[in-house]
Amino acid sequence: MGTTGQLTAVPEPKYWHLRTVLLRAIDTEFSTGQILPNERELSARFGVARATLRQALDQLELEGRLVRRRGIGTLIAAPRVGVPVNRQEEGWPGAARSQAWRTVDCTTAPAARRLAEALGVAEGAPVHTVRRVRLVQGRSMATESLHVPAAALPHLPGFRAESDRARSVLRQLERLEVDGESRSVELGVAEAEQAALLERPPGSPVLVMTTQYAAAGRLVALAVSTYRADTCKLTFGETGLVEVTPVGAAPVGAAAS
Repeated sequence: MGTTGQLTAVPEPKYWHLRTVLLRAIDTEFSTGQILPNERELSARFGVARATLRQALDQLELEGRLVRRRGIGTLIAAPRVGVPVNRQEEGWPGAARSQAWRTVDCTTAPAARRLAEALGVAEGAPVHTVRRVRLVQGRSMATESLHVPAAALPHLPGFRAESDRARSVLRQLERLEVDGESRSVELGVAEAEQAALLERPPGSPVLVMTTQYAAAGRLVALAVSTYRADTCKLTFGETGLVEVTPVGAAPVGAAAS
């Protein structure tokens, strides 16, 4: 085939090399919560331009290794905290987790083609969508869009206000007996709307978990949950309550091992 099988070396950008050097310094010289020296000191120490230094610091912030605090400086972030995932807390939208989520809005609209295909309904079929934000110690850790075909909740009562609509949808879902579910997780970036809810810059890395729920042999809900990738990681096991803990905070609601 005329190839040697060898990879061509790609020159490493200066900021990326500096990122590696900074990581080594972070791991050996600093501890969680410590403040890094200012940009002038760091630039002088590593012999780089400030523009290169800022690129490296921006990258490490995106990766969740650094946290910038206005009026304080750049701090060493705590390691990501594992988030066990199971139906009891992170799966089915029941009462057990209602206090952890704040409803943003709830709408009922005809399903666009892609959503209709994902839900297994006809394009244009009415779908209820509840949007929520997961709060931990007052901080936004995740957003969720929960899509429910109107046909899955035929006895949904009427409602006057949007908040009543959201509560009605969630209450009706609680009464359904789930007999199947599936999850997938992928890395993504926060779009402008999600970023605003998560209090992060647009384009920040996020973990997107898509969960399908079945009851009585048919798909009854599709949840798309977007987690901040800089502060938490998702773990999967047979048992364990969901735990989403901000960087620098103590774990909340961890399951017994």
